[in-house]
Amino acid sequence: MLVLHGLTGSSNSPYVAGLQKVLGDQGWASVALNWRGCSGEPNLLPRSYHSGASEDLAEAIKHLKAKRPLAPLYAVGYSLGGNVLLKHLGETGSDSGVLGAVAVSVPFRLDQCADRIGQGFSKVYQAHFMREMLAYIKNKQRQFQHDGRHEGLAELAALGSLKNLRTFWDFDGRVTAPLNGFANAEDYYRRASSRYFLGEIRTPTLIIQAADDPFVFPHSLPEASELSACTQFELQAKGGHVGFVDGSFRYPGYYLERRIPQWLTAAGRE
Repeated sequence: MLVLHGLTGSSNSPYVAGLQKVLGDQGWASVALNWRGCSGEPNLLPRSYHSGASEDLAEAIKHLKAKRPLAPLYAVGYSLGGNVLLKHLGETGSDSGVLGAVAVSVPFRLDQCADRIGQGFSKVYQAHFMREMLAYIKNKQRQFQHDGRHEGLAELAALGSLKNLRTFWDFDGRVTAPLNGFANAEDYYRRASSRYFLGEIRTPTLIIQAADDPFVFPHSLPEASELSACTQFELQAKGGHVGFVDGSFRYPGYYLERRIPQWLTAAGRE
């Protein structure tokens, strides 16, 4: 099992570690991918990780299949990781490299999610993400300065001042787009949003979404007609964003840690 974390997360994120523990208890081998610069080890290139980095996922899948050529490979992606996973599945069709996939709390339309996270209480999350993403770039600048990576420093300096960046639109227009070959934020959102790739998916896929996700508008969710025949869409009334906690405060339950292994086990028998 290949597990993909979300924005500003890592292989140490609780939802990643929790799933891996459950999978291990059930006999699954698993590995968690860290997007560029998210492991604590510096990213040595100016480019960053982003919601459309399916080429990085394709390389990770290729690496795992070379390491374990006889092992059936599956993938689970959360939030940003789920968007990258669905985009990869749509781009590659029958050649995805995985036998089954699960995507959780997906920002299907990045432009609309950038709008949604700037509204109401979700602004609290936006402020948190902005602090983390700006720190990611500043840490990269310090590392480049320390290592004498002058070309990289020049590319980061060309971004201009990073002050007064408050929204995802600001950050993605000023930072994500120029560092990763997009014309602007609109171009990035259009080319990286997984909703445009769903119809081409040919890998058995489960999508788990919550109607009360604070980052996703109801109209951002795909219609049934947009999904391929091998895709199952599960919409829960509650769950928030990568939450899905049930039970009691004293004895919480974690739906994703039950549902994902259950679905994968059934998919493995087919």
